[in-house]
Amino acid sequence: MELLLKRKWKTDNETIGELYVNGKFECYTLEDVERVVKIKNETAIPKGKYKLIITYSNRFKRNLPLLLNVPNFEGIRIHSGNTNHDTQGCILVGKTRGTNFIGNSRKAFNSLFLKLQKEKEITITIE
Repeated sequence: MELLLKRKWKTDNETIGELYVNGKFECYTLEDVERVVKIKNETAIPKGKYKLIITYSNRFKRNLPLLLNVPNFEGIRIHSGNTNHDTQGCILVGKTRGTNFIGNSRKAFNSLFLKLQKEKEITITIE
């Protein structure tokens, strides 16, 4: 399975994008701001292609998607949330978007997660 995240709308506090699954629009995303110099819990991960696996998250106490081998980052996951206060470098997903906000996040995550759980090999490209 191929995921593609297109970063589209940027503000001083967050980046909102579109997530595609095998070429088909799935949902919106919200991440921290892209920065040249990383600031812990306030910086989006570098653009690139990453392998994605599903593992247990001690923080969320459930299985979640985890991006592997992200330079200078650890524990980058895809999960639900609505604003930049809900992400610490992770990728949030939502069905709707507004200024500085994505909505219906749990619905978006549950739909995406059902698809991810059926796959053995998953990659995500961030551009």
